[in-house]
Amino acid sequence: MICPFCREKDTSVVDSRPTEDGTAIRRRRLCPCSKAVRFTTFERVQFRELSVIKKNGRRSPFDREKLAKSLFTALKKRPIDPDTIEKVVSRISRDLEEMGQSEIQSSVIGKKVMDTLRELDKIAYVRFASVYTNFKEVGEFGEYIEEIDGEKKKF
Repeated sequence: MICPFCREKDTSVVDSRPTEDGTAIRRRRLCPCSKAVRFTTFERVQFRELSVIKKNGRRSPFDREKLAKSLFTALKKRPIDPDTIEKVVSRISRDLEEMGQSEIQSSVIGKKVMDTLRELDKIAYVRFASVYTNFKEVGEFGEYIEEIDGEKKKF
């Protein structure tokens, strides 16, 4: 593994252990560069290469990091710890791979994220919805909030 700081190719593994959810192996590495840098890598099983079909018909490879970034953005300054977000990313990625298709519509991924955020954090759900559904007016925020409030009153 290449050191992300000095680009040295000769790094050593100090510790290996499975992640909490068992979907990856976490490796602590040490670089012999002058800084004696330690860094962490994750090794995951990839069942197949997934392609995302965008709304405009373009195809691009599924990017797990892009999914994580969008969740972290929606959950910014919310009381959700990073490990929970990582588990959500792993679960959504695994769900997509288990669909058995090599090409997935971006709307399917968006719906999975929306459904997950709706259960996890209502504020993050509205944040994500405002970008994902491309709100044009302030009133659209109100519609989503009313929908969420209506769910609370049902129970």
